[in-house]
Amino acid sequence: MIQFHVDFIYGLAINFGAIFILAILCYYQFSENRAHTSAFILFGMGVFIITALLHKTDISMGFAFGLFAVFSMLRYRTESISVKEMTYLFLVIAISLLNAVSGLSPLELIIIDSIIIALAYLLETNTLMEKLSERIIEYEKIENIRPENLQRLKNDIQDRTGWQVKRIDILYVDFLKDTAKIKVRFKPSLQGCEETTQASHDKSQSYE
Repeated sequence: MIQFHVDFIYGLAINFGAIFILAILCYYQFSENRAHTSAFILFGMGVFIITALLHKTDISMGFAFGLFAVFSMLRYRTESISVKEMTYLFLVIAISLLNAVSGLSPLELIIIDSIIIALAYLLETNTLMEKLSERIIEYEKIENIRPENLQRLKNDIQDRTGWQVKRIDILYVDFLKDTAKIKVRFKPSLQGCEETTQASHDKSQSYE
C-alpha cells in the first residue's frame, strides 16, 4: 500500500489551491482567451508531483538535465502563445516548484502564494496601473498624422469608434494610397475589448 508523507499531502493541497485561484481569479477572469485555464492547473499539478517525488531521489546528472530540457523546450505548437500566457505559465511553474522543494512550513507557503496571487490580481485591474487595449487600424486622413494635428487625430478616432484614446503610434505611412497604419491604445469599454497581440517590425513614431 502506498503511503504518502504528510508534508506531501499538505503541499499538494496548497499547490492545487494556489494554482486554481491564480488560474480562475486572475487569468480566466481577465483574459479573452480562456482555453488554457485547465492546462495551467494540470501543468502546475504535474510539475509539483514530479518535483516533489524526485527531489529527494538520487538521479544522474544526465537525467536531471534531460528533465530540465523537457520543461525548457515545452511549447504549444498548435497556436502561438502570447506574452501574458507565457507569464502565467512561468508563475504556475514557479509556484509549483516553490511548494514542492522549498522546505517552508504550510503557513509560509500559503503567505508567499497569496502574495503572488494578490500581485497578479492587482496588476490585472486598474488598481496599480491603468489598463489599455490596443488596435492596429488603417487610417485614410493622412493630413491628421502630422504632430500639430495630434488632437484632431485623436478626436476623429474617438468620434468614429467611441474609444477613449490615450496614445497613438504611427507604424507605417503609404503615400501612394494616402493611408497610414497606426496603433491606437485606448481605455477598454465596459463590455470589454479583445487585446491585440499582433507584433510589428516597422519603426514607429510615437506621440503622447
